[in-house]
Amino acid sequence: MQYRQTSKAIFSSILLTVGTAGSALAHTGHGTESLMEGLVHPFGPDHLLAMLAVGIWSVSALPAHKVWQGPATFMLALVVSAVLGAVGVTVPFLEHAIALSVSLFGVMLIAAAQPVPKAVGLGLVAVAASLHGLAHGAETPESGFMGYAVGFVLTTGLLHLSGVGMGLSIRRWLAAGKHRTALSGLGGVLGMTGLHLFSQL
Repeated sequence: MQYRQTSKAIFSSILLTVGTAGSALAHTGHGTESLMEGLVHPFGPDHLLAMLAVGIWSVSALPAHKVWQGPATFMLALVVSAVLGAVGVTVPFLEHAIALSVSLFGVMLIAAAQPVPKAVGLGLVAVAASLHGLAHGAETPESGFMGYAVGFVLTTGLLHLSGVGMGLSIRRWLAAGKHRTALSGLGGVLGMTGLHLFSQL
């Protein structure tokens, strides 16, 4: 029941965001090329790991009835910053910061068992999402932004939903102590992966 309610809330957020963008897309005349580019863009290792981590963290750190707030915060910040990125806004060493955001989510998973103010956690999610959004926006294809945005928002939402499913599975099948150990181990892997991605830039 918890999984169904959480999934419904997150899926509703995805549909709302995609529907808004899709309404604009319907008037632009763009084809499916930009949509497909948007769908595949988040599958880079840094983006993919960060988006899965958001779902897992949300299950582990937020109250059950507020799990949707993590993915919703990420997607909102992602879209806003992607618009900024599309018009040329950027920050120095953006790719380095994105790689380190994977490590940030690793630290957040390690700390998920400890009581952390919700605003702090969601604020960090928004900052990380803004970095990823700037990168998405900067790589907008010539075929157009709106279809591309619908694509990467949809993939992002599905990755968040997958992360939520992973988090709920960890919680369901492991005892409390082992659950925390699993999160710490996963967080450690993410932390090291982020540092590895950083070292390759």
